[in-house]
Amino acid sequence: MNEYENEDHRIQSKFQQKTWNEIRTNDSWAIFKIMSEFVNGFETMGRIGPCVSIFGSARTKPDHEYYLLAEEIAYKISKAGYGVITGGGPGIMEAGNKGAHRGGGTSVGLNIELPFEQHFNPYIDNDKNLQFDYFFVRKVMFVKYSQGFVVMPGGFGTLDELFEAITLIQTKKIGRFPIILVGSSFWGGLMEWIENVLLEKYQKISPGDMNLFKIVDTADEVVEHLNSFYKKYNLSPNF
Repeated sequence: MNEYENEDHRIQSKFQQKTWNEIRTNDSWAIFKIMSEFVNGFETMGRIGPCVSIFGSARTKPDHEYYLLAEEIAYKISKAGYGVITGGGPGIMEAGNKGAHRGGGTSVGLNIELPFEQHFNPYIDNDKNLQFDYFFVRKVMFVKYSQGFVVMPGGFGTLDELFEAITLIQTKKIGRFPIILVGSSFWGGLMEWIENVLLEKYQKISPGDMNLFKIVDTADEVVEHLNSFYKKYNLSPNF
């Protein structure tokens, strides 16, 4: 087994050793830990000002074109007046924080404790490096305090954040904000499947749902779309 399979086996074995009563007891006490994460997150994030979240793979290397592009996007976003929020880890997340740091903008990291891959990067503002144990608390912070999502190529975690945001906007549980997918060669196949299968063949979504996101390839397109979206509503990055 590789390192990920070994760790997964260890975690499953640890969980299976607990009795049902132990699980129930732990769940009851976990409420207080969950509450503390929400309180700390709300108090910290409420002070940061308008930001854009950047998502993407933790496995992206610093010399990869998408890492360099994410850094450029974050730099230009910060120069346009927005702060940058990432998941706080390596790869695309590091690139996002690095670009914001280089641009003199707000650089926020919402870190999560994972068995592998995740560790916070050095480009997060010292007072804006938050640590979470619970994915769902962390995801609330991303949605509640972001004025836009920039979605770089990534894996299951990136897709999770993308589709949750689309679903919340589609069902009108939150107000609409820009969702920008970067990399037409990466996202093109998925978008074709959504349009051809979900929409046209099976009618599982509405035609207007295809307008909830936009695919671009450059940093300038990202900033232009963010600015044009908020200009339409007579808003600015510093509202």
